[in-house]
Amino acid sequence: MATSIDYIEYVCEQIRGVGEIRYKKMFGEYMVYVNDKPVIIVCDNNTFVKKLDCIEEMMKDAETGCPYKGAKEHYILDIDNSEFCKAIVTEVEKVTPLPKPRKKK
Repeated sequence: MATSIDYIEYVCEQIRGVGEIRYKKMFGEYMVYVNDKPVIIVCDNNTFVKKLDCIEEMMKDAETGCPYKGAKEHYILDIDNSEFCKAIVTEVEKVTPLPKPRKKK
């Protein structure tokens, strides 16, 4: 089941205020960017964040899963808890580098 547009907009609404938020459809699912940094993967109406040292303690009780076949295990973010999500996204955004620009052909 693919992610619905309503769900991706709900995810963005829940983290509003942490920076400039946008999303991009990729391979039928979505990547959420904060300040142009890829921070959240949304697949099958589930919200995933990378397993990073900076959020390990905060996410110690979180479920884990793989957003798509072949992906590394990620934390599943409880997107209904807006304040907690904002705290997690803020920490992840700090350590996530900007994507490298693509070379033009």
